[in-house]
Amino acid sequence: MSRRNSSVNAAPVFAALGDETRLALVARLGHDGPLSIARLTEETRVTRQAVTKHLEVLARAGLVLAQRTGRERLWVVNPQKLHDARRYLEQMSKQWDEALERLAAFVER
Repeated sequence: MSRRNSSVNAAPVFAALGDETRLALVARLGHDGPLSIARLTEETRVTRQAVTKHLEVLARAGLVLAQRTGRERLWVVNPQKLHDARRYLEQMSKQWDEALERLAAFVER
């Protein structure tokens, strides 16, 4: 995959995670496992409607998936998208490390 395609694929994930409420939802789902919207809103000041909208953004980015269990929808983290995001960050880190090494070599000449 080219760098351009990689960044295009990663952009929606990082945009979705850029909101603190959505980041907290992903963290909670990752820690507590599949949860309903009712469970996700317990002990928070966020309404069910707001949580639903945030989950829809996360789902469009591929970060969470909804599973029907009877009349209830349970939300789960899509670990593959998080792995892809981590791989992208590692790739960017490697590129910056290499660029800094080239700069240091140039300056030390």
